[in-house]
Amino acid sequence: MPRNTNQHVVPQASNALDAMKFEVANELGLANYAQIDKGQLTSRQNGYVGGNITKRLVALGEAALMQQGAAAIGATSAVNLERPQ
Repeated sequence: MPRNTNQHVVPQASNALDAMKFEVANELGLANYAQIDKGQLTSRQNGYVGGNITKRLVALGEAALMQQGAAAIGATSAVNLERPQ
């Protein structure tokens, strides 16, 4: 029985996170990561996979924030241009 009791904030993201995990593992040279017994891998190997997933998720989050920030700045600029001062 798995001991992981963490709950996903967005449960529908599970499949996308698993796909990202397998993609990262494959890039790191861990072919067939889905079928590998993770207990047979070193902590370093498992840590590389988790660390690279975290780096990608942070980059995706930063990009999303930058897009939101740019949209907010553009909306504010448009309002300021329309309003006489």
